Amino acid sequence: MLAALVGLIVPEVSAAQLVRVGAAHFPPYTVRPESGADTGLLPQLVEALNRSQQDYQFVLVPTSIPRRFGDFKQGRVDMAIFENPNWGWEDIPNTSVDMGLEDAEIFVAQHQPDRDQTYFADLKGKRLALFSGYHYEFANFNAEPKYLAKNYNATLTYSHDSNLLMVLRGRADIALVTRSYLSDYLLRNEKVGDQLLVSERIDQVYHHYAIIRPAAPISGEAFGKLLQGLRDNGELLKIFDPYKISLVPVPKP
Repeated sequence: MLAALVGLIVPEVSAAQLVRVGAAHFPPYTVRPESGADTGLLPQLVEALNRSQQDYQFVLVPTSIPRRFGDFKQGRVDMAIFENPNWGWEDIPNTSVDMGLEDAEIFVAQHQPDRDQTYFADLKGKRLALFSGYHYEFANFNAEPKYLAKNYNATLTYSHDSNLLMVLRGRADIALVTRSYLSDYLLRNEKVGDQLLVSERIDQVYHHYAIIRPAAPISGEAFGKLLQGLRDNGELLKIFDPYKISLVPVPKP
């Protein structure tokens, strides 16, 4: 009897198509995926996608911000999530899916009595703390470290925490962080909130897309339907609203 039950169950499990999702360190979306820790918003989204259906099994494959393009082209990953078609994907065959999620990149400085919002109007002569590999609008989306160091007196790290500490300790004048990350940082570090001046100026709005390989086991249309299902049942709001990531309407095809 047990053997018969196993025979019934196995085909159903094996029928699920494996979809490999690139996981690059991009807090709070993905946090140190190479360490094996399932932390960040991407693991939560993948878990919700897997719970919602049985046709696909989404798994995370660790990559990095610079390496993700090569992994995608070589077929090591099938999808890149929380991307934008303008972030270096223009010459790589892909299908993009509008996720209907928006975040923003904002400027943060040390709060001082004589400082107000005009401090962020001109970046010339200021020391910037940036996240290595990010494409910033103020720099015309040029992510080359030498370009940023030469033209914007930038120090590049792989940690928003480090960049904010540089500002707090006077080692940098301005750090750029995602609104979602700053929201999480201030929850974890309540005492520093009064020490930071947060810009009303936005460097760019992150309108998130999923980038899918032409040979991926899931189509853009199918993935879009899965996301819509999570939107309809409230799962997307549950995952992203605590980080001030906005759910916005998705244009119909």
